[in-house]
Amino acid sequence: MAHKRLLCIAPGHVDTDALLRETLSGWEIRIVTSLLDAGRELRNNHYLVGLLVHDREQQKPGEVDAFLRRHSGMQWVGVFSSRDLESTPCRDLVIEHLCDYHTAPVDPLRLSHTLGHAHGWAMLNGRRQQLVDHAHGDSPLIGQSDAIARLRAQVERVAKVAAPVLIWGESGSGKELTAQAIHAGSERAHGPFVPINCGAISPTLIQSELFGYERGAFTGATRGKAGLIESADGGTLFLDEIGDLPKDLQANLLRFLQEKTICRVGSTRQIRVDVRVVAASHVQLQQAVAGGEFREDLYYRLAVLPVTVPPLRDRRDDLVALAEHFFHIYASEKAPRLKGFSDRAVAAILDHDWPGNVRELINRVRRAMVMSDGRLIGPEDLGLTRGIPAPQQAALGDARDRSERTALRDCLDRSGQNVSRAARDLGVSRTTMYRLLVKHGMRS
Repeated sequence: MAHKRLLCIAPGHVDTDALLRETLSGWEIRIVTSLLDAGRELRNNHYLVGLLVHDREQQKPGEVDAFLRRHSGMQWVGVFSSRDLESTPCRDLVIEHLCDYHTAPVDPLRLSHTLGHAHGWAMLNGRRQQLVDHAHGDSPLIGQSDAIARLRAQVERVAKVAAPVLIWGESGSGKELTAQAIHAGSERAHGPFVPINCGAISPTLIQSELFGYERGAFTGATRGKAGLIESADGGTLFLDEIGDLPKDLQANLLRFLQEKTICRVGSTRQIRVDVRVVAASHVQLQQAVAGGEFREDLYYRLAVLPVTVPPLRDRRDDLVALAEHFFHIYASEKAPRLKGFSDRAVAAILDHDWPGNVRELINRVRRAMVMSDGRLIGPEDLGLTRGIPAPQQAALGDARDRSERTALRDCLDRSGQNVSRAARDLGVSRTTMYRLLVKHGMRS
């Protein structure tokens, strides 16, 4: 049974069928004649490798560029005429999108080697992503560090009960993501998750935004409107930066937590609402209570189940996985030629203290994906050049490099591609293991 699949896009007048089927034994080959047919095929079936036989009459460079951008997760090999490659748009297609190309007429043996290499590279890339996905499971809290493992355990416990939760964490550390994980693991997962940033709503509007209003309650209220608390009925209400809530509204929120009812602005009718409240703050609310800025009774109502989100500096072992996760999430924003992080970029990421936490990491990765001119992101693209030495010739000899690669490959194979287990077997940390994998190109 064929274990490798190839999608070939070739114009109808080019006889690729005989060439491919005679050359590529062990491949399952699907040949289509247009980009439109290729798009339909890719919507219904999965391929790791594609072969584009270029035809300047039927395939416009702009259409090919748009198509390859949509399917950049595959490894693409191109076949061009010498005349085509004199065209700047065609050369740009090769540089931006293809892992390799051939000039017609094609050497069958060389084409076979190229496609086999492309398939092997795609398999390594896919296997690594499967390992990352398996390690993270269904949780949006990504990482395998002790700190994030403790947070996931906390989330799992508090999600099972209905009591209010108070999340504390530095700005940008992932408090809303933690709240979403609590909601997703609760019995209310099928209900709405309604986030409210208490510091972002105007103090003059927050009362009506939270509790809603009736027609005629104020100028411009031409009809009644349910508030955000009502819209969360049956689900979870997430009150971010709860410490910024004005004191008078703190009393109204306390009343709602006690009685499970609200009263819209301009009404005297009590409305029962069934929501679970999860609040978050980047300031220590105990200190706000001591300073008279936050109601003590409300604090104790909210902090039934306290959860602390660790800062990114305490999650060093997760940095590489997080950076690559965001690289894949925002892949549509990058140039097709950009494939990942250089070893110097990884070193810079591991060396940085990340005062802005996960939000800063996302910001730097997205900026680097847009600004990078090469195939790999460098520390300068991330804005992290301090203390990172300039590239220099490797100090280790070729023999030692080969020995390291062999040891890494053998250890990963024995561990079933489990990076943590392989690191333990080699007697190194996960961070060192990632550095070695990057150094030897054993990562996407």
